[in-house]
Amino acid sequence: MQLQLSIFFSVYIKYISVAIAMCLCTLQGYSQCTGNLGDNIFLDGDFGSGAANILTPDPQIAPGYNYAFNPPPNDGSYTITNNTGPWGGFATNAWVNIRDNSDDPNGYMMVVNASFEPSLFYENLVEGLCENTLYVFSADFYNLVNGLNQINPNVSFLLDGVEVFESGNIVESDNWQTIGFTFATGPGQTSLRLALRNNAPGGLGNDLALDNISFRACGPEALILPEEVANICEDGSPLEIEATIIGDQYDTPVVQWQQSFDQGLTWQDLPGENGLSLVHTDLSSGMFYYRYLLANDPDNLMNSFCRVNSNVKIINVVPKFWTIVDTLCDGLSFELNNNLFFETGIYTDSLISSVGCDSIVTLDLTIVPDANIEAVFDVAEPTCADFDDGQISIETILNGQAPYSIFINEEPHPTGNINALEVGAYQYFIEDVFGCSFESTINLQDPPPFTVDIGPDREVELGCDPIRINSIVSQPASNFIWSTMDTINCETNCERIEWLPSNSQTLTLTASTADGQCFASDSLFVEVVKVRKVYIPNTFSPNFDGINDVFSIQGAVPNVKVIEKFSVYNRWGALLYEGKDLMPNDLVSGWDGTIDGEKVNAGVYFYSAVIRFLDDEILLYKGNVTLQK
Repeated sequence: MQLQLSIFFSVYIKYISVAIAMCLCTLQGYSQCTGNLGDNIFLDGDFGSGAANILTPDPQIAPGYNYAFNPPPNDGSYTITNNTGPWGGFATNAWVNIRDNSDDPNGYMMVVNASFEPSLFYENLVEGLCENTLYVFSADFYNLVNGLNQINPNVSFLLDGVEVFESGNIVESDNWQTIGFTFATGPGQTSLRLALRNNAPGGLGNDLALDNISFRACGPEALILPEEVANICEDGSPLEIEATIIGDQYDTPVVQWQQSFDQGLTWQDLPGENGLSLVHTDLSSGMFYYRYLLANDPDNLMNSFCRVNSNVKIINVVPKFWTIVDTLCDGLSFELNNNLFFETGIYTDSLISSVGCDSIVTLDLTIVPDANIEAVFDVAEPTCADFDDGQISIETILNGQAPYSIFINEEPHPTGNINALEVGAYQYFIEDVFGCSFESTINLQDPPPFTVDIGPDREVELGCDPIRINSIVSQPASNFIWSTMDTINCETNCERIEWLPSNSQTLTLTASTADGQCFASDSLFVEVVKVRKVYIPNTFSPNFDGINDVFSIQGAVPNVKVIEKFSVYNRWGALLYEGKDLMPNDLVSGWDGTIDGEKVNAGVYFYSAVIRFLDDEILLYKGNVTLQK
């Protein structure tokens, strides 16, 4: 372990990130705030957080939309969730898997599956505003569509029912996009209703996530220059800092200086400090955080909805005497003034910092034996091939001394528990408080792929015997669902079917594993050859000898479905016989050579037949038949 002088005599820059610093707006919008922002006054805009994947009850913030308690939401529905990963195959195949846009692992976001017609999908009321004040309204959006050539979200921002800004297409970018604009309240306006409207149609695409709706006052640039950390010696002189205001938005600017005693998390007013400068007089060692509030008049300065914040200025008072107490694992070293120390002992050195402060450093170092840390992991492979729902968690860490630092693939991870994982190698590095460490690589592997096979394409004649189709699955399966243009009735033993296709079409089988976790499908194309198997005799002899006594239509069943109409005429066009809805091959329902019970003369007669086939195509047949005695 090393200790550089800069650690003693400069401020940890990481603390600046927790402070509310100057923020120049870089929103995707038609009008940008070029100055500083105030605190977010719309505290409901991050949707909160919770351990449950879906927030309950329905927050009722989307007029006209249904709330989905069982995700994913369908068209015209939304849900509040902390992670789309557990939603299984739908999110894997149709949407990208994401979490909310924050560092909170349980932070919620709003997921919207757009309605088919443009409509409002978010609405809420903001109260306590200041009149004649410039504000920034923004939100974070994520295009969830996982694929090309699908509908992109397009969102309008509405204030009190009036559209004031349109986002344009929110294209796929695999990250969150902040979109917003600035506007000014009017005289006497202290509240307004925020709304978001989806402009694109629903259907294939137009699915989005929403987070971090923000509403902030916008003012001039409020600076404390220079912005870098100010280092002074413990035995040095007080330091004056000044407020620099750039911009003419406020014609009567007023200032309130503040100090933070928890590294920028909360702030306290400094009584009486309302001038453009402040003198820091406390020369005890430590880091001191300052900023000022800026508003256009004293009343607005007292209202957090109407003021802006300066950047944070940090003053670091470098101590004269330093005592460092550290304990390290055997094999590690401590560096002090370019010297390495490997053994237990007390060491003293005099140093001059980079800012010119004299310091005396005492190191009290203890070296402890290596603890031989071990970790026990609970590993869950992805449930299905190509899924990213694997999980790794640490059940316990043995032999080391807490607190532990945990790194996964060289990135810090406080808990070591991660989910929504795809297959691959995950390298764990665990270090205890003394620097004793443990390394391990966890490999997640895909389970055997689940596949379905229903064979090659087929060719059949219309109305021939039913074709038999068997399914071959790679694992025990359930929920066999056959889909095609025709109706297939299958209630039991659906692994195989017998099917009589009426037209050329594609047949698809979708099945799931026995546990219902994984799905697979296969298709085949059946080409139906349209052979019309109809036979109409050209002669008959109704002499009651049992041979060809009746003139009727012959045909293969079910190739021929029904003879809708069968008519016989004489040579002058007079109707002699007519039958409707006849079945082929029915000798009883044909023409027996009589009219009104009287036999007709031998000769040539004419017929027409309207025949419906299995594919519901209707054909007209015409011809003549000879009646013989």
